[in-house]
Amino acid sequence: MNDNEVTKSKVVTSLFWKFIERGGTQGISFLVSILLARLVLPEEYGLIALMTIFISLANVFVQKGFSTALIQKKNADEIDFSTVFYVNLIMAGIIYIILIYASPFIAKFYNESQLVVLLKVLSVTLFLGAINSVQIAILTKRFQFKKLLYSSLLAIVISGVLSIVLAFKGFGVWALITQQIVNQFIVTLVMWFTVKWRPKLVFSIKRLKGLFSFGTNMLLTNFIGTLSYDIRGLVIGKMYTSSMLAFFNRGKQFPSLIIRNIDDSIQAVMLPAYSFNQDNKKRVKEIMRRSITTSSFIIFPIMIGLAVIAEPLTKILLTEKWLPSVPFMQIFCISFMLKPIHSGNIQAIKGLGYSSIILRLEIIKKIIEFLILVISIKFGVYAIALGTLIASLISMIINIFPNKKLVGYSYLEQLRDLLPSLLISLFMGGIVYLIQLINLQQYLTLFLQVLIGVITYVLFSNMFKLEPYIYVLKEIKKFRSGKNQKKVTI
Repeated sequence: MNDNEVTKSKVVTSLFWKFIERGGTQGISFLVSILLARLVLPEEYGLIALMTIFISLANVFVQKGFSTALIQKKNADEIDFSTVFYVNLIMAGIIYIILIYASPFIAKFYNESQLVVLLKVLSVTLFLGAINSVQIAILTKRFQFKKLLYSSLLAIVISGVLSIVLAFKGFGVWALITQQIVNQFIVTLVMWFTVKWRPKLVFSIKRLKGLFSFGTNMLLTNFIGTLSYDIRGLVIGKMYTSSMLAFFNRGKQFPSLIIRNIDDSIQAVMLPAYSFNQDNKKRVKEIMRRSITTSSFIIFPIMIGLAVIAEPLTKILLTEKWLPSVPFMQIFCISFMLKPIHSGNIQAIKGLGYSSIILRLEIIKKIIEFLILVISIKFGVYAIALGTLIASLISMIINIFPNKKLVGYSYLEQLRDLLPSLLISLFMGGIVYLIQLINLQQYLTLFLQVLIGVITYVLFSNMFKLEPYIYVLKEIKKFRSGKNQKKVTI
């Protein structure tokens, strides 16, 4: 079998390792964040949240765009890889200098003098991201997600332990800064030794121009998306308190962590699968439908269940000082439920090579989101969070629209595919909610809610023979038996 051949076995195996990598790192990260939340004050978390926004925006230029273009390009070679590596490194240097000079103005704008030094130190991660961006693209392109597991797990364990020790000794926000820098450094170090690729002393303007159209469209798309995603944090940090920003981010953290672990894992594997089959739109529709229905089948019940148990979960894990984050968590759970639909539709368009369509969609969506944000600002932070849910619903409708023509996957078909999982998830959520009315001991209530929620969802999925449920069981059996060698028809 050709190494470049995309088999069903390769996709399913890649999904397995991607889930392990995401699940392991996010699970450990989750435990670390709980311990740090008990040791660090909300206002200190607010500072790191504010800085992370600026670093995320900067990283779009360093790690997105051209790296994504490498994955999308079918015949990318050493010249392409090396060219993008040097471009990313140059971008990191330029943006680092901009942040250095901008840090005093940012600190003055938010009336937080600590931001000057903190932002200068945290910006070092830009160079580390530039170094490993091409290596990550290569592993993704070759479905070698197992190698990502080593660097991710080792990095999160070492950085997590170190940050907890520092937080325990009273270093506050510096403990959070150290965690991010050490994490990125270890990922870069391990990948340097586990991935054989090294940049060569070659640089091709011609190859860069070839990647330019798709890469710049994706770069602009990612920048607009990241800015839109983070602009609420920038507004809250300016108009309200750092503590309120911490509650907003904490409420977003739990559902976001789950989404990154499940849906992002699926979509990371699907992009090279779409790209490989970009000349066969019928196959792309099959892959797209499978990714959307499977990820939704898993995510719908988790998000609805998490929204129901948000308050007791927060009390037990984070203590009562974080209770103001509960309404945010519930709102983001409903908003992130729609993520599989968003990402499935967008990844299909991206895999087919229509980056210009994605850019146009992104501009339209972000204009709408900005208008909703302007209106919601007047009504407080919780209204801003509700605005994200409204914007997500509208964006979902916009994202689906092109695929009716591109691959023949219409609104009605997608609704029909998703409705069974949604209805059973809502029923399960109702059962879980009723349990807390019994007034049992807090720990027992939470345990019963989770246990009965899982049993209810699995039982009814089996009873009604939900197609994604049958598919997941079948693939688990095939994966365990090692008999999965058919072409991609997922």
